[in-house]
Amino acid sequence: MIDPQGQANKWVKNMEKANNLHVIKQSDSDFVRTLENCIQFGTPILLENIGEELDPILEPLLLKQTFKQAGSICIKLGDNSIEYSKDFRFYMTTKLRNPHYLPETSVKVTLINFMITMEGLLDQLLGIVVSQERPELEEEKSQLILQSAENKKKLKEIEDKILEVLSSSEGSILEDECAIEILSSSKVLANEIQEKQAVAEVTEHKIDTTRMGYKPIAQHSSVLFFSIADLANIEPMYQYSLPWFINLFVNSIDNSEKSDVLEERSVHQWSVY
Repeated sequence: MIDPQGQANKWVKNMEKANNLHVIKQSDSDFVRTLENCIQFGTPILLENIGEELDPILEPLLLKQTFKQAGSICIKLGDNSIEYSKDFRFYMTTKLRNPHYLPETSVKVTLINFMITMEGLLDQLLGIVVSQERPELEEEKSQLILQSAENKKKLKEIEDKILEVLSSSEGSILEDECAIEILSSSKVLANEIQEKQAVAEVTEHKIDTTRMGYKPIAQHSSVLFFSIADLANIEPMYQYSLPWFINLFVNSIDNSEKSDVLEERSVHQWSVY
């Protein structure tokens, strides 16, 4: 993961927090030992801050050169053969903005660009400013997103169930009382979910309309960040991280003059910069 702003690192750490994620660097003295333990016990591992060259010991792992030995799936790292757990997950991140990996390296991995975009940063800053100014609004927005995802998941499960009934039914489905009952109950449940989804979408639209009032400050701030980030192209000493900028953004919200008029509030916050 190309991750100059640390977004991928943060995402992986949050996602794998409950699974005892191990975070290592190639320069660590216990790098190989930690890698072997995680592979054997199925613990996820994050190798961060890699450069353009990878340690040769990772070769069998990236190529998934597993083999069976005494009834177990194994892999050879260096001189050691260890058991390979099916639960093992391996993540790598680099802070390089434009790394040049050799073709033979690129074909061994799934390369994901986590470089933040103007639109992505705008959405992130909009969420921050709304959570600071209208926390109840942002909380409701988050709940609606989760509810929408759950509704879509249930609809997909219902569709899969209907297809399974239709494909497994023998003869005329009209004569299969069990199949008809399953299809009828699935249809009722699907209608209920669609009604809930319609209500949620209306509510979400109202929330988004209110949130858009804070968009100008998020838009100005995202432009400011990318302007600051480009200073590194002029002089390498001018390098600023995204966490530093977000901290500055939050401070500007806290320290700016309060106002019940949204337009005035945005101007006051912008002036703090």
